[in-house]
Amino acid sequence: MDTRPLETADSPAGLRRIAIDPLSRVEGHGKVTLLLDDDNRVRQARLHIVEFRGFEKFIEGRPYWEVPVMVQRLCGICPVSHHLAASKALDRVAGGWPVPPAADRIRRLMHYGQIVQSHALHFFHLASPDLLFGFDAGVDQRNIVGVAAAFPDAARQGVMLRKFGQEVIRITSGKRIHGTGSIPGGMNRAVDPAERDALRAELPQVLAWAQDAVSLARRLHESLPARYADFADTPAAMMSLVGRDGAMELYDGVLRLRESDGRIAVDGFDDKRYRELIAEAVKPWTYMKFPYRRDLGVDDGWYRVGPLARLQNCDFIPTPRAEEARQAFIAAHGGRPAHAVLATHWARMIELLHGVETVAALLDDALITGGPLQAEGPRQRSGIGIIEAPRGTLIHEYEVGDDDLVTRCNLIVSTTHNNQAMNEAVRAVALRYLDGETISEGLLNHIEVAVRAYDPCLSCATHALGQMPLAVSVRAADGRVLDHVLRSSTGELLRDGPAHDAEAAQ
Repeated sequence: MDTRPLETADSPAGLRRIAIDPLSRVEGHGKVTLLLDDDNRVRQARLHIVEFRGFEKFIEGRPYWEVPVMVQRLCGICPVSHHLAASKALDRVAGGWPVPPAADRIRRLMHYGQIVQSHALHFFHLASPDLLFGFDAGVDQRNIVGVAAAFPDAARQGVMLRKFGQEVIRITSGKRIHGTGSIPGGMNRAVDPAERDALRAELPQVLAWAQDAVSLARRLHESLPARYADFADTPAAMMSLVGRDGAMELYDGVLRLRESDGRIAVDGFDDKRYRELIAEAVKPWTYMKFPYRRDLGVDDGWYRVGPLARLQNCDFIPTPRAEEARQAFIAAHGGRPAHAVLATHWARMIELLHGVETVAALLDDALITGGPLQAEGPRQRSGIGIIEAPRGTLIHEYEVGDDDLVTRCNLIVSTTHNNQAMNEAVRAVALRYLDGETISEGLLNHIEVAVRAYDPCLSCATHALGQMPLAVSVRAADGRVLDHVLRSSTGELLRDGPAHDAEAAQ
């Protein structure tokens, strides 16, 4: 924890800087900085993504058929989501759209296996230590080892649910991580009947575990109603894919955007026209972009994606157990939209249950074991693929030349959509719990809890638009800063001079 005095070009002199660096129990690298005055009043709170990846650039020049495998290397937690979003985008480039029904079913099976394994990992391994022990519990207890010791049944269920989801991924993509099953135009493998039968035999127990997970999330939510209702309650518009009938749809659908008060603002919007709906902005203090609604502008047009948005954006969930759980969630919030971020955990477990139910239905579909797997048709020069990844709406867009090489790539991942929402949550928690207080590790963990609720995948989200931000300092032999220059991601040069520290200027 860094608590040095701070003076920068956009912050007044004399403020004290506290940095949570790195954030823990999230995928990727990020930090939070707080600026406090002498009375410990919060003057600024920001979430910084300090990891640079650059996939959008180095994919350029690669043959398009390599891309669905390459983009999985963005992340070891949600590679399937990138694998499928890229395949969907490139189906049109390859002339293979729509894919054959058998390929569609196998892709869906792979995707819902990913939903199950990712949601189980987040809830049981990353979030549950805070929820089960409390935000102020000691760091020696507030971890997965502590959960396994105190709540062995819950820890085991989390492991087994994730294992089931990983096995679904393996039989559809060839490997549990970074598989190759989905290709532009369809699939390159069907499901082996023996492996299908082995998974079907596990379903009664897996369904029971999934329902137990929903019950646990609900009990935690209802046992501390004030904490869950008020913690980082940041009203936001909600965006997701839905089916054309308004059903929850996590693989392929149309875009719906609902205002924070529950009114539908945009509905039935063709996902291929997403650029008419949203744009992206950059800021000099983070590598992650800031998407926003074009109709409202960069300051007011931020929104939320992910389980909490999806659960409240759809009209119904098309599997019975999950729909019953959704109805209970809606009733618990009085029929009003829920915006407190801890409600995301309950929503996430309802989606996990929906994922298991969907996997069960797909394992009963005979098409997954045979039938045509690849389609052919007229080639196109570009394609857009949108999918609901575990963390929210994921967009892949590619342009391809006549030589089959990628000429442009744009990725807007779930965590990027949530960038401003996470910053708002950090600010809300800082003002509620830290403002004017003596800062302790437990209080700082409140901020991490707010960020962690979004299940951010920071390595997925860090892609440069424009120039890479760069900070350069010149120091004397005794450590004094002689000069400091910051180049923002828009190319603007800011010279702070010798009084400013390079790290503090980020």
